[in-house]
Amino acid sequence: MRKLVVVGAALGAMVASSVQAEEATLRAASGFALGTVFAKPFETFVDWVNENGAGVVQIELIGGPEAVPPFELGNAVSTGVVDMANVPAAFYTNLLAEADALKLAENTVQEQRENGCYDILDALHQDRMNVKYLARTGDHVAFHLYLTSSIDGPDLSGLTIRTTPIYQAMFEALGANLVRTAPGEVYTALERGAIDGYGWPIQGVLDLGWHEQTSYRVEPGFYQVDVNVLVNLDMWNDLTDEQRAVLEEGALWLEGTNPDAEQVNESERQAQAEAGIEVIEFSGEDRETWLDTAYAEGWAAVADINAEVVDQIRPCFE
Repeated sequence: MRKLVVVGAALGAMVASSVQAEEATLRAASGFALGTVFAKPFETFVDWVNENGAGVVQIELIGGPEAVPPFELGNAVSTGVVDMANVPAAFYTNLLAEADALKLAENTVQEQRENGCYDILDALHQDRMNVKYLARTGDHVAFHLYLTSSIDGPDLSGLTIRTTPIYQAMFEALGANLVRTAPGEVYTALERGAIDGYGWPIQGVLDLGWHEQTSYRVEPGFYQVDVNVLVNLDMWNDLTDEQRAVLEEGALWLEGTNPDAEQVNESERQAQAEAGIEVIEFSGEDRETWLDTAYAEGWAAVADINAEVVDQIRPCFE
């Protein structure tokens, strides 16, 4: 009997060890085409996890928009069609409208982790989207208005501008006619004269080929890019502590690379200039109107959705 107990305990320990050591694989998709500027940081994160999480946790990157359409990616990770997503908040405001506030952050994700903002955002994502808010990239990368013809000031009356929820309140307040299209349709819309311009970050215009149909970029930039790494919450909860620890360590590593964006920004400015994109620089009252409208309308739009959330996160975003 004593031998049976010993053997049984040994077998139990072996089974437990086997379960504990079983490697988990998460299927991931990106809201941006692989190899383009807003997919590359996530791709490096996948490589980091696959190297440092060997035998513990791995990520299978199944593709970009060809795998899951960008505006369906939030729902895909929420429901578990994919386990992980690299996606900006603008692509999932249909599920978490308050996420529109992420663009309004004027500080870094590291500061948001320190001041409690990250925890608030994580709780919102878990409660409303069934996802773990794991990481954020995009710090230090501003948005701009790009145009096919010049303007004298921030009045956008008479212009048809391609928009997403990111710029909608701002551009509307400045008088623009708004059109919402997927990124893949922008080039053709510019070529046909269906739109006079579009909002987009300082990075990525040349990746998409839009520079061929673009003549001007408006300065100063406004807002801050957010491209977020989300994990399906059911999958997250099923992972072991060791597996979650690898992903969390990888998230901090990824966020630590955010300052590298400033060098990329400068390279993009030079490349745009070489491609013939001229700068329209607002100054004085025009500059104040441009930036004041951006942030006033941005916060007002989120407050209309949930004023309580604005009261929570605005102080820790500024």
